[in-house]
Amino acid sequence: MKTKFLFLFIFCVSCSNDYTPKPRAYVKFSFPNKEYQFINVDCPFSFKIPQYASIPKYDRDCLFNLDFLDQNAKLHITYHKLNNNLYEHTEQSRDLAYKHNVKANAISEQIYSNDSTNVYGIVYDFNGYTATSIQFFLTDSINHFFRGALYFNTEINDSIEPLNLFLKKDIKILVESFSWKE
Repeated sequence: MKTKFLFLFIFCVSCSNDYTPKPRAYVKFSFPNKEYQFINVDCPFSFKIPQYASIPKYDRDCLFNLDFLDQNAKLHITYHKLNNNLYEHTEQSRDLAYKHNVKANAISEQIYSNDSTNVYGIVYDFNGYTATSIQFFLTDSINHFFRGALYFNTEINDSIEPLNLFLKKDIKILVESFSWKE
């Protein structure tokens, strides 16, 4: 008899309609310290990369990826030696950037110019849910053309925005430290 009352008591007490809302959960990222070093590749250019980035492999044509493993992102890098075809490369870069116009809320173009290192280019900054968040090209207008595009290896949504802003700062350092070897 006592066990029946105990079960009845537990049943009555456990049946409750009180709802306790759970707090919202947000993704928490821990970012490494930003320390930069110049890349060590046999290519006609040099620039600084963060110590948490790596270049897994590259070929003789200086086409490679800069991997950000902890951030699950890659910066695709291409290099071309110019042969009176600067216009074709700049237009191709512009076309590749503006293919994302369908999903982008806005695409801003920032012109970069450094006369002391003979480096000129455009940085395309994307706002919205695009596959890439930043693309750029750099050139000396005569011999060299260098292009980069940042891609995340995940679905693009607002939860990666902190990572996006974190890596955009690294790309800004890359562009500002870029120089041609000659």
